[in-house]
Amino acid sequence: MDRPPADPAKLLAHWMEWERGETPPGRVMSNLKTSGLRELLEHLAEDAASAPAATVGDLLGDGGTGETVADVLASDPGPGPA
Repeated sequence: MDRPPADPAKLLAHWMEWERGETPPGRVMSNLKTSGLRELLEHLAEDAASAPAATVGDLLGDGGTGETVADVLASDPGPGPA
């Protein structure tokens, strides 16, 4: 049987029920699974893999130096505070 496409609003509603303590974790996992969380995450992962890497300037909105976030995280932070 085919499932309908994932509905992000419905997934969020299930998550929020758990955050408010209205639904036990096992039920929430079941609801997320049957509502298409896996398919949504797979789609987002595919999109992220094909998208260009975000630069620090993109995130800060100032153009930056063209360094990607991965470049910054991988760089040597230098000596720590004395």
